[in-house]
Amino acid sequence: MDFVCGGLAASGACLFSNPFDVLKTRMQLQGELQAKGQHTVHYRNPFHAGYVVAKNEGIRGLQKGLGVAMVLHGVRNCVRLGIYQTLENKGFLRDSTGKTVLYKSALGSAFAGATGAFFGSPLFLIKTQLQSQAARQIAVGTQHGHNSAIHAIKTIYIQNGITGLWRGVNGTMLRALVGSSAQLTTFAISKDKLKEIEYLKKSPLLISLVASIFSGFIQTIMINPFDVVSTRLYNQGVDANGKGLLYTGVVDCFAKIFKSEGVAGIYKGVIANYMRLAPHSLFCLLFWDILKDLKVRYITSSPKRTLLVENR
Repeated sequence: MDFVCGGLAASGACLFSNPFDVLKTRMQLQGELQAKGQHTVHYRNPFHAGYVVAKNEGIRGLQKGLGVAMVLHGVRNCVRLGIYQTLENKGFLRDSTGKTVLYKSALGSAFAGATGAFFGSPLFLIKTQLQSQAARQIAVGTQHGHNSAIHAIKTIYIQNGITGLWRGVNGTMLRALVGSSAQLTTFAISKDKLKEIEYLKKSPLLISLVASIFSGFIQTIMINPFDVVSTRLYNQGVDANGKGLLYTGVVDCFAKIFKSEGVAGIYKGVIANYMRLAPHSLFCLLFWDILKDLKVRYITSSPKRTLLVENR
């Protein structure tokens, strides 16, 4: 049930965050491996980017890849949040007083995030390529020309086999390791601290809300460099052997971005990324807490169900 709660929470959050994911992806690909001032700037900031996308592709352009994104976040977070909650239920993440232990939470959430990223990697690959597809006059990065998520899966599989669907998995696992650790650890510790405030003790929903906003901010700062690299690895074109045309891997991608675009390159789209992660983190963690609470109420409402859980 913990795995289902995590998946449903993330899928629901995706409805609100996907437009910012589209904008973030476009901004991270803009000026790829080009110095500032040497490329056309289609997207000046998240607000301008939203206007440009809506103008050239319609409102539906802001929700590109929504279907596959919802499945992706459902799969990844079913695994990620399910594993994390299981570790918490087993008492591995807290001390004898019930407080979250920083290093244990960081390690547990990192493992959970990397595992979820591995299983969701093919969907992340397809989502990125669908979101990067734009009207010709505002296109950035490699344009793959997929008609749909199913078409993308078939095309990639036919051209590069099953390994082609897991291309760039190292980048997304590293991204998830950092992002998940930052998000879940700061969320758990923030909640512990907020529960000590007398005014908030009787407002668990408000505690979750404040903690999720803070965790989203920390997550964005930590994850953005790895997010840029993951986006570039997923979206680059490949040769007949499935090898990347621009980057050979994570280290090569970081090195080339630094050389061509400077430090600013790894923080491209950071504001759009926060505008994506903040609502996604907020709604995902909020929905997660609500669903877990409903699960507990359902179990405790029946003596038989409570006894069954205790016997486990």
